[in-house]
Amino acid sequence: MKRKSYQRKQKRVKRTRKAFTLFVAFASAIVVAFIALRVYVQVAGAPPLTVPKASIFLDENDNQIGDHFTNERRYWVDLDEMSPYLVKAAVAVEDKDFYKHNGFDFSRIAGAILVDIKAGSKVQGASTITQQYARNLYLSHEKSWTRKANEAIYAYRLEVFYDKDEILEGYLNTVYYGHGMYGVEAASRYYYGKSASDLTLAEASMLAGVPKGPSIYSPIANLDKATNRQHVILKLMADQGAITQAEKTRAEEEQLVLKNDMWVASKSVAPYFLDVAWQEASEILKTKNLDISEGGWTIQTTLNQGHQKAAEEAVASNMPANDLQAAFVSMESKTGAVTALVGGRDYATSSFNRVTQAKRQPGSTIKPILYAAALENGYTPLTFLDVGQTTFTYDNGRATYAPKNVNGEFAEHDMTMAQAIAISDNIYAVKTLEDIGFKNFHDMANRFSVNIGAKDNLSLALGTVETTLYEMTNAYNILASQGQKTLPTTIISIKNANGDVIYENKEVEKKAETVISKEDAYVLTEMMTGIFDPVFSDYSPATGIAIRSRMTHTYAAKSGSTNSDQWLIGYTPNLTAGVWNGYDQGKNLSAKEDMAATKQIWIDFMENVNKGTKNVDFTKPKDVKGVVIDIETGKLATDACPKQRLVYLNTQDVPTEKCTNFDILDSNTWGEFWNMLPFSIFKGEG
Repeated sequence: MKRKSYQRKQKRVKRTRKAFTLFVAFASAIVVAFIALRVYVQVAGAPPLTVPKASIFLDENDNQIGDHFTNERRYWVDLDEMSPYLVKAAVAVEDKDFYKHNGFDFSRIAGAILVDIKAGSKVQGASTITQQYARNLYLSHEKSWTRKANEAIYAYRLEVFYDKDEILEGYLNTVYYGHGMYGVEAASRYYYGKSASDLTLAEASMLAGVPKGPSIYSPIANLDKATNRQHVILKLMADQGAITQAEKTRAEEEQLVLKNDMWVASKSVAPYFLDVAWQEASEILKTKNLDISEGGWTIQTTLNQGHQKAAEEAVASNMPANDLQAAFVSMESKTGAVTALVGGRDYATSSFNRVTQAKRQPGSTIKPILYAAALENGYTPLTFLDVGQTTFTYDNGRATYAPKNVNGEFAEHDMTMAQAIAISDNIYAVKTLEDIGFKNFHDMANRFSVNIGAKDNLSLALGTVETTLYEMTNAYNILASQGQKTLPTTIISIKNANGDVIYENKEVEKKAETVISKEDAYVLTEMMTGIFDPVFSDYSPATGIAIRSRMTHTYAAKSGSTNSDQWLIGYTPNLTAGVWNGYDQGKNLSAKEDMAATKQIWIDFMENVNKGTKNVDFTKPKDVKGVVIDIETGKLATDACPKQRLVYLNTQDVPTEKCTNFDILDSNTWGEFWNMLPFSIFKGEG
């Protein structure tokens, strides 16, 4: 009996020793694991808190006009820039002991584990705010033990290296609130049309309920469920002493006004312009070895909201009810700053930007560049050419080219360059190219940064090589800036998330590069005012006559047309604007309203933005002289010659001979004739 008792006692001792050994081993393992974890955390260092942030666009006057997100819509705001009600509501419902624990709520974890074991899978969470923040930053939302273990490690690292307010701030800036909104600021703007700093208790408590299930508790998705959850959160806040019972009652009774429709409308501000600005900013940052996808950039743009509104209204009011597309861009002459840009009729329907992406034949809008080359090669506004119907031969006589004018007619007399550009005579352009040679034209096009292709043929004079409205409008902007090089830009400055200036556009301060002389630029500009002057009309009217009656300012411009394109680009001394109309698939333009839209859009915009401003003439260089010329003869006008116009020429090109018009029934004719007789006759000599 004693032996059996002894044996039982020994077994108990062995079990106790074994249990103690196991306990010590287990405890030692925990200590070792903890030490190893601590060493790992120290070696690994602080986990990065970088998250994609919104990049903000400002207009030229620092007004916010839009934003851009790489994957998620979020704005980062500091904790003290959030409504205190929102902070309290989040803590109350998500983690009431947030400021007491070290990243883990073990009682909640234990309860969740029991539920998971019973279910045989990971079904219930017990994540603290720290754990949720860790998941938002580094992990997916997969429900698995592996993900939970990683979440715990990241949470511990966060607690070691960051204080509670930093963690809470990060959580509130990364949590998902539905409808593509990440973080309290984006959510507040979306749901209520205001900053998170301005949220009332009722609004904050409603918002705090959304992250539990955005598709269920969004007030836009289900207002009743969202309201019920709001009341649960208000009760938790009151029970925890975060608010008073009176505050709870008032919040429950407050009628909330959702303003997500206003946010959706605000997304449409100059979307085509913002796409161009984003791309340009990306290229600028690449040159500085920076990646725009980091987000958090503040990009001040050149957008003039008044100009943008005028452009959008001009397009909307003049487009026919069909599939005709439009493109518009305006630029400041001295800086190349893009003040407005419309890349199509509806960005929501098509984000394809017809200003920068669509390559189309520019037609006769290429002619000013050709004539700039001609001015450098002996031509003047008064250079006459035979512009009758002509068949050109090339390729050593093996091929022919017979250009036509838009109405199929031809002049029956020689014509000056000034008149040819006004009525857009095609024979004059082709003969000019044939005379000055392809090399001179290519050189000039390169200087204006306009593509005319590499293959030489006479049709280049009529704009048969595709280019963009962006390129062509900038080319005209060079003329507006008196022949000085300009490059289109949408960016004034770029700041990083810390407010440091990374880039500032200082192109204005640089010494300008001369493309053509200011004398030639001025002479060409004055010729381009002729498209609005009926004195140049001949077999075809001057091409801008249709909008002449609406002009209150001096404009220089040139139109262009092909079977499927309509263009008009023109400028004042301060601003250049270009318009294109056509069909995306290149369908021929035949309807009258299709071909009328371009000029009406252009003049609507120009008159709108210049309304109430003093007319400013182009600055005449001292070596250029203005003289009244007889259009038909190119000589100095007299009363005997009815078709007169003020023409500007380089001083050495001013004619000295006067025009005459020998109409035997015209007294002026006899007066001119009498004045031309030798003085000796008056004395009766000889």
